[in-house]
Amino acid sequence: MAAIGTWAFSYPVVEKMKLHLLQQKPATDCVEESLADVEDNLETGKYIVGRGGYPNRDGQVQCDAAIMEGRPGRFGAVAALRCIGTPVSVARQIMEKSNHSMLVGEGALAFAKDQGFKVEDNKRMLSPESAKAYQDFTEKKKECKGHDTLGLIALDLDGNIAVGVSSSGIPFKSSGRVGDSPLPGCGLYADNRVGAAAATGDGDKIMCFCPSFHVVHLMKQGLCPADACQAVLNDIQERIGTKDMFEIGLIAMNIKGDVGAASSVEFPYTFWHNGREDVQLHTQLPI
Repeated sequence: MAAIGTWAFSYPVVEKMKLHLLQQKPATDCVEESLADVEDNLETGKYIVGRGGYPNRDGQVQCDAAIMEGRPGRFGAVAALRCIGTPVSVARQIMEKSNHSMLVGEGALAFAKDQGFKVEDNKRMLSPESAKAYQDFTEKKKECKGHDTLGLIALDLDGNIAVGVSSSGIPFKSSGRVGDSPLPGCGLYADNRVGAAAATGDGDKIMCFCPSFHVVHLMKQGLCPADACQAVLNDIQERIGTKDMFEIGLIAMNIKGDVGAASSVEFPYTFWHNGREDVQLHTQLPI
């Protein structure tokens, strides 16, 4: 059993995942419930996840989220979903109940309504901080940078692996913009025979390289998680050049519970595996 999460703010989340796994919860439930807790917390919106996240140019909070199991064909995602507090749970229901794998915009919202999710006014999706930032953007053209996607991977007692990601996207993005987070192979990927990976950073650039699939593919070829992540970043940098390298962080876990990461920036991540009492916080230095 093991768990890993992107960025330092995932520390209490991975602690919850640890407890869920020790209670023998399935990896998918562990990932969904832990992600949903963060999405629905106004205080963690400052990390650009769910409720409290920064709105788009029209003042609407639109979220992307996805969940993927290591079993073949088990994937669900939403993109540009508004007015729902737990986008990853809608993604889970798409995986479980829809003939489709991804729904976006008003179609995703209609599906969420059909599944009984509470639809909330956009004002309730904004925190005082994000509302003030939007006001400063509209009145003073003041930008607000950031893209701290939350990515989580869990390996359960039965050897099943699951990965989930969630993001409210870059602040003041164009309406309908979709990042890498909900795209399989880009923001996340999982294979029960090998392991799983997740990405965070500049989603508009990340989606051009399918890094999560690439990491898992390299682990399948025998690389450990850390070496696989590093190899993918090296490949991207070789292709585009050092001066054009963008912000990207990768985490990975193999089916044995070994973890690793690589990043183009200083990148804290948290992890735990069975046999270790405490969750660990590690900072990955940039390439």
